[in-house]
Amino acid sequence: MHITEHIAQRTKPLISLEITPPEKGHSIQGIFETVDNLLPYHPSFINVTYHQQSIVYEERDGSIKKIPTRKKPGTVGICAALANKYRIETVPHLICGGFNRYETEDALIDLQYLGFENLFVIRGDPPPGFNEYASEPDGYEYAAELVEQIAGLNRGEYMEKLDDAIPTNFCVGVAGYPEKHYEAPNLAEDIKNLKVKVDRGASYIISQMVFSAGVFDNFTTLARREGIAVPIVPGVKVITGERQLAAIPRDFHVNLPDGLVSRIKGAKENAVSRKAGIEFAVNLCLDLLEQKVPCLHFYTMGKGGGVAEVLRELKSKKLI
Repeated sequence: MHITEHIAQRTKPLISLEITPPEKGHSIQGIFETVDNLLPYHPSFINVTYHQQSIVYEERDGSIKKIPTRKKPGTVGICAALANKYRIETVPHLICGGFNRYETEDALIDLQYLGFENLFVIRGDPPPGFNEYASEPDGYEYAAELVEQIAGLNRGEYMEKLDDAIPTNFCVGVAGYPEKHYEAPNLAEDIKNLKVKVDRGASYIISQMVFSAGVFDNFTTLARREGIAVPIVPGVKVITGERQLAAIPRDFHVNLPDGLVSRIKGAKENAVSRKAGIEFAVNLCLDLLEQKVPCLHFYTMGKGGGVAEVLRELKSKKLI
């Protein structure tokens, strides 16, 4: 079932989750424990992120070799395991980085064979250790180009001309940035780029984690003014400790509100900072729900304790 169908058929705001694969050599059990903890809140779909591998270059036998080292493996495997175990819609992330368009087509065919109908498409960050994104030869510079390839497959258009080619049936989600993508010169230009992704075939948008309902409302207002009519889902991250105050802005290029920062930094005990973060997230969700958002998308990072506490509070108010 397409994510857009879940959204269209909702009777209450939906809940969705984003899961990060475990590090190489670790078990999927932690993912199962996270989902088990959040099952009482009936998530409609679960996104699973994909990450580029680290690359080092070494001189061997007189030539420079590109040596892949570590990445978080398992996006497709985790999606398949979750779908099989929980019968929940799972959405693999598909990135531009590290793939050319031919490898991407092969990956899309495999996903079709496995029965996936939903994809979440992003360009992806530079691989670990690199400051700038660089596309592969015959790869894509922008997510809109990958969206366009998928839209073509949905029309039965493959890289080579095929007789009686069967079209795919993918529903494509893309990322939106309420505070703008860090590479965009300003928010207005970034929203124009978002419109390109929608025009080329994206069916819904999930925002980067947002910490202000006002910021999200401004983003959706500007997107609608630009002619973007597809559903826009806010991304929510529950912050419960002081370490996250530095890590989240650094890694995701977002601003944290003064009130949240001061409450967590002023807490004398971990339990107090956790409570402050939970209360902030609950109030943020209440404000977002006032805007009639179709869904709340929670970035769990593979840990769902804080998210469960927020959802428990929202469920007690009969809002989800």
